[in-house]
Amino acid sequence: MSLAQIKGRSLVEPEDFSLDEMENLFNLAEKIEKDEKYLRESCRGKLLATLFFEPSTRTRLSFEAAMLRLGGSCLGFAEPGSSSAAKGESLADTIRMASSYADTIVMRNPKEGSALLARNYSSVPIINAGDGGHHHPTQTLTDLLTIKRKLGKIDTLTVGFCGDLKFGRTVHSLAKALSRYNNIRMIFISPSELVLPDYIKSILKKQKIDFQEKVNLEDALKEDGIDVLYMTRVQKERFFNEDDYIRLKDTYVLNTDKMSCAKEKMIVLHPLPRVNEISVEIDNDPRASYFAQAKYGMFVRMALLASILGVV
Repeated sequence: MSLAQIKGRSLVEPEDFSLDEMENLFNLAEKIEKDEKYLRESCRGKLLATLFFEPSTRTRLSFEAAMLRLGGSCLGFAEPGSSSAAKGESLADTIRMASSYADTIVMRNPKEGSALLARNYSSVPIINAGDGGHHHPTQTLTDLLTIKRKLGKIDTLTVGFCGDLKFGRTVHSLAKALSRYNNIRMIFISPSELVLPDYIKSILKKQKIDFQEKVNLEDALKEDGIDVLYMTRVQKERFFNEDDYIRLKDTYVLNTDKMSCAKEKMIVLHPLPRVNEISVEIDNDPRASYFAQAKYGMFVRMALLASILGVV
């Protein structure tokens, strides 16, 4: 397993790494999962800057946990109000400053394209932790690793995406990533106001991916043989009109009745946080994989940091 080619590289969108490179990351993450002492202290003396201009729980904590478990240290901020961005400092200047202190930077920003801009101004690798409704590549690595661990493969699957497909950066990243695998079908389930953007559909068509768009979740579960159901919340922070949010937020609620329509070995994923779209009664269903998914996120981010920092 060689990960030397990832050393010193940024991760702005899923396509920045080849399928072989991602597979090597997954193998390393599984090795870390099985042996908690593996790579411990390997990043001692290394610094990770966490620049979160938007709220985050899992992504920020999992990156910080990953770096600390590798023996490294973290510095940064969890909201823009605690940084000089509140004083009007440009993102370019913030990145120039942070890259003079840290060995790599993980950043979340509400503006599409911010991660690409950061890469252009940084002297150290940039890891995109979400740029608006655009990309979330480390969540995609988490999602793919979870699918592999739970189903034993990533190709030859039918994946259903349900909820906010218009603004959902995790959906956009995962759909693009899955389009690179063999024999993938995709079912997109959303209200008409939150359908998948045309630019993602164009990518899928170019890759000759078999996909359908539907409105009814139960029908999709009954008819389409879904192997992976990727639920998402309707994101209040992306709406300009609160009335539209209130009208759409509870469009889909996955409960035991709907799960009775699904395949016995289907898995349910969610990038979290959830609001009402997955009932808590599903949590004990063996197909509910979203909390395991959160833990796999730490392992794959440990593998990513170790590779980018060149300690493997």
